[in-house]
Amino acid sequence: MKSDQQEPGIWSTLGTEYLYRRTWLTMRQDRVLLPNGRIIDDYYVWEFPPWINVLAMTRSRQALLIRQYRHGIGKVHWELPAGVHDKPGESLLEAAQRELLEETGFGGGTWKPWMELSANPALQNNLTCTFLAEDVRQLDKQRLDATEEISVHLVGLDELEKIVLGGEMLQSLHAAPILKYLLLHRS
Repeated sequence: MKSDQQEPGIWSTLGTEYLYRRTWLTMRQDRVLLPNGRIIDDYYVWEFPPWINVLAMTRSRQALLIRQYRHGIGKVHWELPAGVHDKPGESLLEAAQRELLEETGFGGGTWKPWMELSANPALQNNLTCTFLAEDVRQLDKQRLDATEEISVHLVGLDELEKIVLGGEMLQSLHAAPILKYLLLHRS
C-alpha cells in the first residue's frame, strides 16, 4: 500500500541518565527531541544484551522444545532453547550453539539466521535473534546452570502446531519463529 504520508522521523537524544544498573536489569532515562520540535524529558528505556533462540529440527523433522518454570508468570510452559548473548567475543551464532548444547545436549547440523524480533521496541533496546538449526542430533548430556531445571522434548510438526495454536507456548518471541517455520515448511 503506497501512502502520500511522510515517514516518521528519528528522535534525537539530548541526554541520558542511568537510574539502575545491574547485570540483568539496566534502566535509563533519556531526554529526547522529536522531529516536530517537542521534547520528552523522561523517556525510559530498559537495556538488555541480545537474546538468542534456537528453532532446532532433527533430520526426521521433529522440533526440539524445552519446558521450564518461569517465575515471572509462575508457570511451566513450552519454549525454544534460548539464552542471552553475554560472553565477550562470542558471536550470536556461537551463543546460540552453546545454549542449545547446554540446555539440551543437541548440536551439529546446519545453522542459519531465521528471524530477528523485538520484545518491545518502544521500551527495550535489544533484539532477539532466532537461528534455525536443521539436522541436529544429540551430542552430549545437558549441562544446566545451578538454577535451571529443563526437560527436553522432541515433537512432530502436527504436535508443534497444536502447542503454539493451543496457547501452550506463551513466549511470543518463541512462537513467531515456529509459526514462520510451519508456514514455510508444511507439506
